[in-house]
Amino acid sequence: MSALDPATILIFDSGLGGLTVYRAVASARPDAHFIYLADDAAFPYGDLAEDALIARVTDVLGDAIAQHAPDLVVVACNTASTLALETLRARFTVPFVGTVPAIKPACAQSKTQRVAVLGTQATVSREYTRALIREFANGCDVVLAGSPRLAGFAEAEFAGEPVGDKAIAAEIAPCFVDTDGRRTDTVVLACTHYPLLTARFKANAPWPVDWLDPAPAIARRVADLLREHPAVAAAPPPPRIAFTSARAPSPKLAAALAGFGFQAAEAPARPV
Repeated sequence: MSALDPATILIFDSGLGGLTVYRAVASARPDAHFIYLADDAAFPYGDLAEDALIARVTDVLGDAIAQHAPDLVVVACNTASTLALETLRARFTVPFVGTVPAIKPACAQSKTQRVAVLGTQATVSREYTRALIREFANGCDVVLAGSPRLAGFAEAEFAGEPVGDKAIAAEIAPCFVDTDGRRTDTVVLACTHYPLLTARFKANAPWPVDWLDPAPAIARRVADLLREHPAVAAAPPPPRIAFTSARAPSPKLAAALAGFGFQAAEAPARPV
């Protein structure tokens, strides 16, 4: 690729949660050509055994890398990142940026020293997450709140079919701890789907907290890794989105995708 060509960035997630990361990365590098790949045929990833998930992610991303030759891949999924990044980096030469729970900045900013990590059950139960707490909690009390339903709720919200407030409130309730005169004041959004629900979380929280979105940090890391690939003056190609199921989005979902700049969904090179 010539330095006069726009950088190509592949954003990968199990579904549509990675759009929250895409939005931040596109703001940091608006000159880039973006390809978004949603592995919706295997959604949700929490239902897969670890070995099967690693094989799945490696296979699907291998096809996408061969097809698009990206300059950088963002794995916009906590579950896939905590399990598959090591394998991906060993298998492919393209740089990868992963997504991991933002426990270090959450504990650094918490004034009450009480933090919650809201993620999928797979993410909060993983040793990787517990190791981050041991290393970076810095005296904070950290509660792990695993939700089996929120990623699906986020997909439904994005598609114009929101669930009720009671369902949202029940899923976030374990995050809120008020003991010994200290309340939770920071909640780590440890799934990229969850920022799609931030307004719902705020409306149904028992008290105000900071909801920590990992997307800005990911965008900064992408910008740093691509600093030697200068921005080009010409407008980049429009962003592209593909679903591994090769599904056609509903009219409501198509309208929501258009809000992110995606005009039509494509089938990947090899639907799986």
